[in-house]
Amino acid sequence: MNFLLTWIHWGLAALLYLQSAELSKAAPALGDGERKPNEVIKFLEVYERSFCRTIETLVDIFQEYPDEVEYIFKPSCVPLMRCAGCCGDEGLECVPVDVYNVTMEIMRIKPHQSQHISHMSFLQHSKCDCRPKKDVKNKQEKLIFLPSPSPCDSCLTRRAEQD
Repeated sequence: MNFLLTWIHWGLAALLYLQSAELSKAAPALGDGERKPNEVIKFLEVYERSFCRTIETLVDIFQEYPDEVEYIFKPSCVPLMRCAGCCGDEGLECVPVDVYNVTMEIMRIKPHQSQHISHMSFLQHSKCDCRPKKDVKNKQEKLIFLPSPSPCDSCLTRRAEQD
């Protein structure tokens, strides 16, 4: 009789284990960023998600603190809200219009000397907007070299020597 009860006990335990294993393998509910394979994303969702907005971006600490090359930072990058996205017009760019500082604890390591956790401030973007790009055309015009109609004496001398 004990043998039969033990078999039933182990059988139920195995059945419960297999059932919970099947449930844990079930696909997660579709949420933001989770998609079925080969699912087509609708135009409106693509458009809304690609437009100029704040989005969490991993930023390298050395990008924000380029003069602190003597340190190794842990972590080496931090998650910050930054402006990104498209504006729908080549003459516009996505820029921050409202920003604030956030302070984070970062480990600063000076190799073979010291390591400590310190507070470091980073700029976060809280609001973005599409604004006209800075006038690139004027910058390009300044870089264009226009030769003078009559060459200078040293240029004429160099050309004569080359011939």
